[in-house]
Amino acid sequence: MAALHDLSVADLARQLKTRDVSAVEVAKHFLARADAHQDLGAYLARDEGVTLAQARAADERIARGDTAPLLGVPIAHKDIFVTRDFASTAGSKMLQGYRSPFDATVVRKLAEAGAVTLGKLNCDEFAMGSSNENSAFHPVKNPWDPTRIPGGSSGGSAVAVAARLAPAVTGTDTGGSIRQPASFCGITGIKPTYGRASRYGMIAFASSLDQAGPMARSAEDCALLLSALCGPDPDRDSTSLDVPAEDYSKALGASLEGLRIGVPREFFGEGLAPDVRAAIEAALQQYEKLGARRVEISLPRTELSIPVYYIIAPAEASSNLSRFDGVKFGHRAKQYTDLVDMYKKTRAEGFGDEVKRRIMIGTYVLSHGYYDAYYLQAQKIRRMIADDFQQAFKQCDVIAGPAAPTVAWKLGEHGNDPLADYLADIFTLPGSLAGLPGMSLPVGFGEGGMPVGLQLIGNYFQEGRLLNAAHRFQQATDFHLRKPEGV
Repeated sequence: MAALHDLSVADLARQLKTRDVSAVEVAKHFLARADAHQDLGAYLARDEGVTLAQARAADERIARGDTAPLLGVPIAHKDIFVTRDFASTAGSKMLQGYRSPFDATVVRKLAEAGAVTLGKLNCDEFAMGSSNENSAFHPVKNPWDPTRIPGGSSGGSAVAVAARLAPAVTGTDTGGSIRQPASFCGITGIKPTYGRASRYGMIAFASSLDQAGPMARSAEDCALLLSALCGPDPDRDSTSLDVPAEDYSKALGASLEGLRIGVPREFFGEGLAPDVRAAIEAALQQYEKLGARRVEISLPRTELSIPVYYIIAPAEASSNLSRFDGVKFGHRAKQYTDLVDMYKKTRAEGFGDEVKRRIMIGTYVLSHGYYDAYYLQAQKIRRMIADDFQQAFKQCDVIAGPAAPTVAWKLGEHGNDPLADYLADIFTLPGSLAGLPGMSLPVGFGEGGMPVGLQLIGNYFQEGRLLNAAHRFQQATDFHLRKPEGV
């Protein structure tokens, strides 16, 4: 019998339902694994008492015949979602020790589906970063090679799954923060269509881009979580779409015969590392063996996605983070002379360098005299990028390419060059700006034996098609089953 930590979400759910194992046993097993692998830095907050109380409640529901889909399955949440039972810090000293009076909608929905919370996962401060080195508390290490970054901002989430510290987790994706760390850590993650999952209780970075999604080892597991966490939330989130939740598991298993896979020529230029290119090419050939057809397409404004994103996202961040002023909640400077001095010292002490950098950029592009020249122009190009995708989808059903131009780099390698981190988002930013669903699945290994992820992008509300395409690939390969040595 496989160890509990090697079971999929689907297998765990089945064993819990048949009472071959109890939710308490499963929870204790994963809590012990988290203790044994603290050196990876994946968790920021855990509480054994809370977790076991939830597990006991799940066992009671199972005994009563409850059929909730995730009943007793342990998961962990990125520390960007507020929770009543665990501190919610967004990886920042600004919110160190903060306890929310309510749960985020995503957290609540997964709890209603029966999931047991193991704890809160490390992330780049306020989800701003591509390496998880921007956490105010400690960096996260990639279990495939602890000298390397796990990707960001959902680095703790990706590592928890890759190291088998949790069977599945939540993440958030603003410009690629689910897909890029999933690629770097050899797991599967999906960002749904913008507005598909409620942002209520998600500590805001860039409101027109932030979106929640699941990360797990397989597309099948992601489908189970996505079905539970999606759905309208009109009373709490004005950007939540009035589209009913779906059972994405029903989409799995369909033939890929005749599926048109669009391959953007702009994704295969000089910046793509040869090892990543080779793994992606092999994956595309595997799809052709499964009956799919490759179609060359163009996304001509791909390069513009970086300057557009790094105008729009910081602009929204500067507005969203203005609430952290030391008045009602969060960190407050201990010594100050007047109100303005308190604001200055509180924000100087509470925010890290990357957050300050983005606030300054955002404030600048929104200021008088620069709004029209930068922010307004960026929004116009954003619309053009979305139009490029719609033109492409006239020729194909899904779009495929690398999730990142390289494998995970060394910790500290980009320490003095934030632009290097920004450039690493080149393939994930276009889909985010267009609000499209996208996912990453493991398809091979590159330099140093590090994982490589294939990005799949679908048209609006085509999450089921993406998950099925990933699922059929995973039925034919074993990359999603491989794990780092020592875990």
